[in-house]
Amino acid sequence: MSTVNHARPLAVVILAAGKGTRMKSDLHKVLHPIAGRPMIEHLMASAAELAPQRQVVVVGSGRDQLEAAMGTRATIAVQEPQHGTGHAVQQAEAALADFDGDMLILYGDVPFVSAGTMQAMINRLHGEDAPAVVVLGFELEHTLQYGRVIVEGDRVTKMVEHKDASDAERACRLCNSGLMAVRAADLFGLLARVDNANSQGEYYLVDIVNIANADGRSCAVVITADADEVAGINSRGELAEAEERWQKRRRVQAMADGVSLLAPDTVWFSWDTALGRDVLVEQNVVFGPGVTIADNVRVRAFSHLEGATLASGVEVGPYARLRPGAVLEEKAKVGNFVEVKKATLGKGAKANHLSYIGDAEVGAGANIGAGTITCNYDGYFKHKTIIGERAFIGSNSALVAPVKIGADAIVGAGSTVTRDVSEGELRIVRGEQLVKPGWADRFHDAMKKKKAEAKAKK
Repeated sequence: MSTVNHARPLAVVILAAGKGTRMKSDLHKVLHPIAGRPMIEHLMASAAELAPQRQVVVVGSGRDQLEAAMGTRATIAVQEPQHGTGHAVQQAEAALADFDGDMLILYGDVPFVSAGTMQAMINRLHGEDAPAVVVLGFELEHTLQYGRVIVEGDRVTKMVEHKDASDAERACRLCNSGLMAVRAADLFGLLARVDNANSQGEYYLVDIVNIANADGRSCAVVITADADEVAGINSRGELAEAEERWQKRRRVQAMADGVSLLAPDTVWFSWDTALGRDVLVEQNVVFGPGVTIADNVRVRAFSHLEGATLASGVEVGPYARLRPGAVLEEKAKVGNFVEVKKATLGKGAKANHLSYIGDAEVGAGANIGAGTITCNYDGYFKHKTIIGERAFIGSNSALVAPVKIGADAIVGAGSTVTRDVSEGELRIVRGEQLVKPGWADRFHDAMKKKKAEAKAKK
């Protein structure tokens, strides 16, 4: 078998015209996320490794949602009404009228087909026997309602949908994933000859294999060893199962890469989570999209991180929340019940307890006391707080932005700071402390007497 001709252009057609009624959602089925990323984006990321020149997404309902999601990356073709998979692929013909190369037919709700599998299909398309169509198959012990691939060796002799299969054909365990590789020069001519004389009255894409066979041309199958790779997602339950499978693999990979997970099943990653070596992740930690963590970082239990960047030696949590734009420089520390948003904590800076730090720059070595908040929002606009190096912010302080605290300055506990604090300055903003000796004793005596009198009247 020859290897693929990399000079040949590639087009990808992604079918996403199903109504997705089992999802019971206003969101298009293929936009439901797995690991924080829409399922169709997982698929397109794999396809991107093959550098396709064209991408067409075939949609039915939810067109506006997919157009917004795809932008200029793909042409949108509309299938309305829906008359089967063959009819769906035909809707891409106009967008590919001037295309002459190889084509991959994929499904938006089958998100985890690897680039390696796609490449294997293209390679087989250019084998010495030059098959007209290459089908991706997989084997199952319980074949359910999948269509069957009837083969001799790797040559496909017949494709049949489950509902139209004989008992002997249903006994075959090689199932059809629906994915195909075919030359553009062949595809639409074969599709034009597909009819709907079947139990569903639909135009089946698989029939192009049977038509090519009838023409005396060969068709081939590539078999993936991982049935999960071609698992479709049609319901919330299947979405949750796909999420769990993805998370299990990611946890295994993280540990293989030098990350310690104290309770792996309780840690949830996003599709783009990047972790360095000797990172320790405790129980019940969630990584949202956009988290990058350097070496020797500890993320303690029940913390949630999203859009955050952590340098070496940082410690976070327990019960911390890092929101988008949080940057923790080397050996910075964010402790329990601290929230950081769009803020940078410099080298060695600390916010150990019960604080909100938003739209801020905290200098190296600064200390943020418990209960401190940066008051960054006036109801209309966000404003910035700048805290200098080695500054000390006392507990239960409110820093009303825009405001700047100079290096080595001290803000006394309980202060509400509305004006800049100079370097090395002590700023205390409190009401005058009133002292009345003996007042509390007299109050207690009077109230006890009043209570006793009230009881006596009953």
